[in-house]
Amino acid sequence: MPEETPSVTAAPEAPGDAGRGGYRAVFAVEEFRAVFAAHALSLLGVVVSEIALTVLVYRLTGSPLLSALVFALGFLPYLVGGTLLSGVADRFPARRVLVVCDLVCAGCAVLMALPATPVAALLALRCVIAAVSPVFSGTRTATLADILGGGDLFVLGRSLLRMVSQSAVLLGFGLGGVLLAFVPPRGALGITLCTFLASALLLRFGTRRRPARGGGGSLMRYSLAGARQVLGDRRIRALLLLLWVPPMFAVVPEAVAAAYADERGAGTAWIGLLMCAMPVGTIAGELYAGAALSPAARSGIVLPLAGCGLLPLLAYPFRPDLGWILLALALAGSTGAYSLGLDRWFVDAVPEELRGRAMTVHTAGLMTVQGVGMALAGAAAELWPVGTVVGGAGALGTLCCVLLAAEVRRTRRADRKAAGRGCGKETGKGPRTETRDGADHDMTGR
Repeated sequence: MPEETPSVTAAPEAPGDAGRGGYRAVFAVEEFRAVFAAHALSLLGVVVSEIALTVLVYRLTGSPLLSALVFALGFLPYLVGGTLLSGVADRFPARRVLVVCDLVCAGCAVLMALPATPVAALLALRCVIAAVSPVFSGTRTATLADILGGGDLFVLGRSLLRMVSQSAVLLGFGLGGVLLAFVPPRGALGITLCTFLASALLLRFGTRRRPARGGGGSLMRYSLAGARQVLGDRRIRALLLLLWVPPMFAVVPEAVAAAYADERGAGTAWIGLLMCAMPVGTIAGELYAGAALSPAARSGIVLPLAGCGLLPLLAYPFRPDLGWILLALALAGSTGAYSLGLDRWFVDAVPEELRGRAMTVHTAGLMTVQGVGMALAGAAAELWPVGTVVGGAGALGTLCCVLLAAEVRRTRRADRKAAGRGCGKETGKGPRTETRDGADHDMTGR
């Protein structure tokens, strides 16, 4: 890809700049502020549309199953969109992809808001939004690396976007419920339309145009080839699995929160507390790691936190007071701070020409495994006590994470040996360098 002259606002940081400025240094980048605001708006649109569509479908059909499908359909198409359409993120200019994705979602919101739209069409439009989402997220993440550089500013920028997503879990559904007390569901979908359009405008006029990373031939073939390349690289595959597996088990307490509260004889207020405790811990952990730890320290905590982050869930089978359960969930959430270091390792491991497809595959896989984790947790809770299910998820998840952490460590050593045999020459791994990936004691990722 031809190099562009970096703008003043988008230049990669000099060594140590991000460490001194922390999150303030990220917000000092003008393009990131536009991406951050667009992310918040589009996320608000998705949350409002999910709530409004759930209520609308239930009112039209009276079917709990169909209304629940609104949430299920938010997960299932991710796998299809993230594999068959991942090539869009690299084949076309990133800004165009982001704006078009927002406009497609806005068009879906318009059709959803029409009184004549039947229930089947509402669910199909929900699938379209879900299929577009991994392309949008993967392209935005790849663009973030262009805007902030592949170093610590990128890590902190990713952390800020994640915290916005976690905050949406805490606030979005509550605010959406209040909104629907005053606005009918189809009117709320009109608000969704406005948020997607505002996001598109911010991205169109707040970010620079960057050329496509390349790729010819059939889009589907190009997308699948990228997915095979991502999953075929041992190092990238190990990092992806470590990004996917902990969240797959961490969603179990949330998925069975209502059943657990009922099992313990707690009121409905406890359901909300049980669902909010882990996101609160996640936000606190990421804020601390991003603001107080150096890049080297964030790298150093990756494997320990990833390996033991699910251990607090082992408290469930012992049936302690619910206050201790909330503390265990918050503690488990706080270990999500390992994501900051792991993000750095992942972006360093992926060749630049593959970055958009790799990020799209990552997003699609993350959402898919979380959906699978929720479904399996619900099925298991039909057979065993809920506390046993959550504790079992903590034990099995810890075993899987420890094995993955060991694999990540092995691939890191193998890469260093390969770099040593190459005597510092190019190894075909794209943007990774000997200094960035080989200096294990300073800047290595998880």
